[in-house]
Amino acid sequence: MDTFALVVTITVALFFTYTNGFHDSANAIATSVSTRALTPRAALVMAAVMNLAGAFLGSGVAKTVSEGLIQTPRGSTGMGILFAALLGAIVWNLVTWYLGLPSSSSHALFGGLVGAALAGGTTVIWDGVVDKVIVPMFVSPLVGLLVGYLLMTAIMWLFRRTSPHKAKRGFRIAQAVSAACMALGHGLQDAQKTMGVVVMALVISGHQTYDDPIPVWVQLASAVMLSLGTYAGGWRIMRTLGRKIIELEPPQGFAAETTGASIMFTTAFLFKAPISTTHVVTAAVMGVGATKRLNAVRWGIAKNIVLGWFITMPAAALVAAAAFGIVDLAFL
Repeated sequence: MDTFALVVTITVALFFTYTNGFHDSANAIATSVSTRALTPRAALVMAAVMNLAGAFLGSGVAKTVSEGLIQTPRGSTGMGILFAALLGAIVWNLVTWYLGLPSSSSHALFGGLVGAALAGGTTVIWDGVVDKVIVPMFVSPLVGLLVGYLLMTAIMWLFRRTSPHKAKRGFRIAQAVSAACMALGHGLQDAQKTMGVVVMALVISGHQTYDDPIPVWVQLASAVMLSLGTYAGGWRIMRTLGRKIIELEPPQGFAAETTGASIMFTTAFLFKAPISTTHVVTAAVMGVGATKRLNAVRWGIAKNIVLGWFITMPAAALVAAAAFGIVDLAFL
């Protein structure tokens, strides 16, 4: 029964990664597709390959997720908590994907972990939640907004004497690189979050300790599922991010992608903080768009997106808590 619970939990964790891929693939490719720098299919293939590569670049984020947010629960109750946390995150991913809202899969997972832990009587490491989740949730979009605005301003100044047609053509080529870096950063961040959850499941079941390196099969399975989900595409969210917030041109798309990729690499390697790629790139798009004029950004849509960010963790936590109640009654 314990082995069955472990297999089911890992399977659900990998399915969460798949939903993360099609939910968040828009982050990496929406701007390059909307500016016609890449065709949708070429962009998805590129994003899937770079997500796969990014998953093997580090393990700091995985360690934060597995050890830094909740105390590792034990036994069958611990596996039930982990299962419920993943279920809460998956439900929220599917709801926001259906509505076309670029909410954060990462924060859905964090909310699920906290909600299930509270329902199951496991200690939440609030210092870790605040330092590694809440603070970055507020700071990273602000940084993305500011850096996107400043980078786009610099691009406009540097290329002020270049003909618009020539600039657009050049930045369409450059976007292939910046979009690839975005996808690499997404793999670095989001594949590791699943690795952290799977490692926690292995620790609960007694198959591993936190001192052991992450098994290669865990890295590979997480990376492959994220890539498969990415290739499946997230067209609803792509339309919101690529067109509804602002009509992007190639220089703006390049600036937004470069901003997002830079922040994701910095936070993963320097701070080991599991930030939301959704928050960062959406804020970067807003910052880049504001260089045109403030009313060029459709702030009403942006407001709805930001509201979705704030309710993601509580909503996923509530679903996860309810799921644990059902699991507890039925199996524990």
